[in-house]
Amino acid sequence: MKLTATAMGLVLAATAATAEDKIVVEFGYPYSHLFDVTYEKILPKFYEQHPNIEIKMRATYESYEDGTNTILREAVAGTLPDVTMQGLNRQAILVEKGIAKSLEPFIAKEADFAKDGYHKAMLDLGTFGDDVYGLPFSISLPVGYYNMEVMAKAGYDETNLPTTWSEVVEACGKLREAGVDNPMFWGWNITGNWFLQALMWSQDKPTVEGNDFQLDTPEGLTALNTMKDIFSGCEMQNLEWKAALASFSAGDLGMMYWSTSAVGAVERAMGDFTLVTSEYPGLDEKGPMGLPAGGNSALMVSTSEDPAELEAAWAWLKFITSGEGAADVARTTGYMPPNQAANEIILKDFYADNPAKATAVRQLPLLREWQAYPGDNGLAATQVIYDGLEGIVTGEYSDMTELQEELTEEVQDLLK
Repeated sequence: MKLTATAMGLVLAATAATAEDKIVVEFGYPYSHLFDVTYEKILPKFYEQHPNIEIKMRATYESYEDGTNTILREAVAGTLPDVTMQGLNRQAILVEKGIAKSLEPFIAKEADFAKDGYHKAMLDLGTFGDDVYGLPFSISLPVGYYNMEVMAKAGYDETNLPTTWSEVVEACGKLREAGVDNPMFWGWNITGNWFLQALMWSQDKPTVEGNDFQLDTPEGLTALNTMKDIFSGCEMQNLEWKAALASFSAGDLGMMYWSTSAVGAVERAMGDFTLVTSEYPGLDEKGPMGLPAGGNSALMVSTSEDPAELEAAWAWLKFITSGEGAADVARTTGYMPPNQAANEIILKDFYADNPAKATAVRQLPLLREWQAYPGDNGLAATQVIYDGLEGIVTGEYSDMTELQEELTEEVQDLLK
């Protein structure tokens, strides 16, 4: 990870203790393009309070799936880090396999833990049984991104942006008539089949109930048909997700539907245009009935038995998910910090001054679970669905009833 000169100076100034006095905490996290700048902000503040601890950054995970696979491999090889960031929907498998440690012994030693910003609704995201295993670090929801100069070519301004998927398709047609070659990108390929779950939760329908994959329902067919309508109606290019973000930042796309997590990255990379974010469209004028909570959580996976090393790992885990550490998530990305102190106190005026990052906050009442596919084949099920959705984009699948049956059979076999 690269630090700015200022940050590096602060780090060096705050770490006067000799190397042999330091406790090293190894840390793994995903999405360097989103979070490197976040940790550049957090590290100097942490070192100021903990000069005897050194945070050693592991190579970043390419995605949440890559992060989970990496931890599963490292558990077998005996090379686990001390703390890892995992997608909210990937915590359960690490708990079930005994890789993640309960945080209850550490929480029990904290005075007034809830007053530091945590509250039950947020702790529940990382609670399994009666124990907290993960502290949420960042929360995201899907939103619409709009290049207002491009949208203006088709007669759109902030007052008449699309609110339904049929209106999105209509806008694509108008933009093409106005000479826009690639009007829209819809993030079907975002991690964890997140946008499929967004269409399911939009109908207030979970994607998984127990061990049953719910794509074989009327809501599942509606989700697939909606995707087909969007992809074909907008003649959407099958862009790799990083290429899609780069294309929007360069000013080539009029509309992009993606996680709010990328707002900070887009703002840092965007060309000379006006960025507006708006609520995620719905299937009808009533809007979505729910949306899946994206984001990640910090888990302790250290194999150390040294109390001092475990306490150091806890100090880092607690710092990045509480108060000031969590606030830096919002300042540097588009994620919302799942911490009451960060949102209500430290960031009191932040969202008023950063409206592009405020859209997801307005959608918080829609927040639903980002579901994982249960069992050891959960990651394989994710890939099967990914391949099926890509087949809609490329035109390989045109009969959504047939695709519904095929995906249901394959995924249900994996879940058994």
